[in-house]
Amino acid sequence: MRFTSVRRAPRPNLTGFDPKAFAAAAGTPKNDPWARAEAWRYTGPFTRWNRFKGSFPGLGIATVAFAAYCGYEYLFLKDDHHGHAEGGHGEEHH
Repeated sequence: MRFTSVRRAPRPNLTGFDPKAFAAAAGTPKNDPWARAEAWRYTGPFTRWNRFKGSFPGLGIATVAFAAYCGYEYLFLKDDHHGHAEGGHGEEHH
């Protein structure tokens, strides 16, 4: 059994008031009394970069340490035990 959606026509506006048209006509005020009170939220220590910067403490140090360890492992910790062409344990193992 399939349900079909019922599409209804938009309801008529009885008052004649259109909130979207009202908001478009109002626009932004020329002199916003709250602009100065809201400005501090986006300046100084509250800028977008400063808020994002503290989100991952230690990520930079951890990335550098991990990269250094990967380099150390690649250069100095060669494992000659595995990967022989004869595949498996050779005669050097007893």
